[in-house]
Amino acid sequence: MKKLLTLILFSSALFAHSTTTQMRSSIESIDFKNSVQKYSGIVIGVGTTLLVDKSLFQATYEYTKTDTKQPPLSADLKVNKLYFKYSYTLNQNWNINLHYLNVLSDNIAPTAHGKSYALGITYNFTPKSSLNFTQYLSDYKDFDVYQSEVKFEQKIKIDNFKTDLSAISKFIHLDDYESNAFSKNAKEDYATYGFKVHSHYASYHLGLGAYFGKRAFAIMNDGFKMQHHAMEFDRTYAGGIGKTFNKLTLRVQYTYQRATELPLQNGKKVDIANSRVLLNYKF
Repeated sequence: MKKLLTLILFSSALFAHSTTTQMRSSIESIDFKNSVQKYSGIVIGVGTTLLVDKSLFQATYEYTKTDTKQPPLSADLKVNKLYFKYSYTLNQNWNINLHYLNVLSDNIAPTAHGKSYALGITYNFTPKSSLNFTQYLSDYKDFDVYQSEVKFEQKIKIDNFKTDLSAISKFIHLDDYESNAFSKNAKEDYATYGFKVHSHYASYHLGLGAYFGKRAFAIMNDGFKMQHHAMEFDRTYAGGIGKTFNKLTLRVQYTYQRATELPLQNGKKVDIANSRVLLNYKF
């Protein structure tokens, strides 16, 4: 709670000096099929984006409540997370970004209070194409996770259509993962690849994305999703639509993921369906 209050006060101070400010909120439902641990859940998020001169500040607080099967779990799952990203434009070709992610509390997983840090650099070949490299270190009590991420982005404009195309590669290394029962069934190394398409036409938005290849304990969504539970994902498909009404943007997203619950090795793939509604207000 103290960290959340600090975030609010910090954001308020920046708000007074910002040239662009956005506030966002989201609510998400999660449905698990074939899981021996979980039934369904809800995720609530609030965040802000502040542009101050050459500095971009992004912060998000996220609360998750999941109904679980008891046993094997002892209680329903309650998780609080905090995400922070700072980006600075050095010049027209170079940008740097810093990340801080924190599992503030988790009443079940041993990865509670885990933290992740990252440093990234972006090179802009042109105003429409860029290459980013970001290195993450996730520090958990019993093991560490190193994630190297490469992202190429290309902007395309055809008449009134504006499209952002992204190709992403993630390379994940688990250190000391065999030291505990929670992560011992994971692999030491993972490589996963994905793409994203985000198109604008007038006030309408369309987004599509997919990831292929296995991953575990990954950082997703440009540093705003920390998969700290012991699940090994092997595919992800996502789609969404949205519309802007003056200063307010409404988006609806659906994501399907398939995963294996690593500690239990129950032999069945778990189907995970996420339905999400997002509101973004620009001042």
